[in-house]
Amino acid sequence: MTAPRSELDVSVVLPCHNEAEHVQAEVDRICRALRDSGRSFEVIAIDDASTDDTLARLRESADKHPELVVHAFRRNGGSGTARRIGTQSSRGEYVVWTDADMTYPNDRIPELVAVLEDDPTYDQVVGARTSEQGTMRILRVPAKWFVRRLAERLTGERIPDLNSGFRAFRRAVALPYLPLLPPGFSCVTTITLSFLCNQHDVRYVPITYSSRAGRSKFSPVADAYRYLLQVLRMVTYFNPLSVLMPPALVLLGLSVVKGIYDMVRTPFYFPTNTILLFLTGLIIAVLALLADLIVRSRPGD
Repeated sequence: MTAPRSELDVSVVLPCHNEAEHVQAEVDRICRALRDSGRSFEVIAIDDASTDDTLARLRESADKHPELVVHAFRRNGGSGTARRIGTQSSRGEYVVWTDADMTYPNDRIPELVAVLEDDPTYDQVVGARTSEQGTMRILRVPAKWFVRRLAERLTGERIPDLNSGFRAFRRAVALPYLPLLPPGFSCVTTITLSFLCNQHDVRYVPITYSSRAGRSKFSPVADAYRYLLQVLRMVTYFNPLSVLMPPALVLLGLSVVKGIYDMVRTPFYFPTNTILLFLTGLIIAVLALLADLIVRSRPGD
């Protein structure tokens, strides 16, 4: 996908769903920070079929802030859909993703952009949260830790915060990966893994994470499960050997060990379970090699 010539410095994509009580304050904070930085910018606010007065509040803010562009979805598409469409329609050289729930320090948006501007070796800057302020922390913290550690293991990269919604990246670099974004919260995980798996350097900047204004839409169990599936999906998409070959080698190794044991115990007789272990490991190994061949033969890879 060819990126058009950038007309602005920064595009901020702001998904909004039932944020009427505080969305105007968030828009004010973002616009004030970017104006003070002296950069040209736009704020693309997407009302994701809110059932409250979010859309009306956004349109009121648009009268006050000429940089604000408001899009309204007729049906709820999820934050991933909003971020994808917002990024595709953006005009900035740098795109910033954030939320409208007052959790992220949006006054630091110019700082993230400055990192990309000052160091061309980085293609993405992520605000890494230093604490977890969400609801049901007893479930969220271990679930996110497990998924993050799995992602680090599969990508071979240290990832301080896998699913932070506060990040800036080069629009031209991100465009080819936008079709991969899922509709839900795991879109932030997807864009992180897409960059890391394709050797784009990502920098992490520590940020404070405030308590959410309004009601959280995150489901600890369901969304953690989606995060796990998305990590496996994305790493398999870019590097299937790292996902499929380890279990294949484990099964093949177990079949060899068990085969030696069977040979000693009952010479020249292999039980069915030993044969099944070997064949299962062999099939997975062959699938891993075929998947890797497909990945390497994709156009543009």
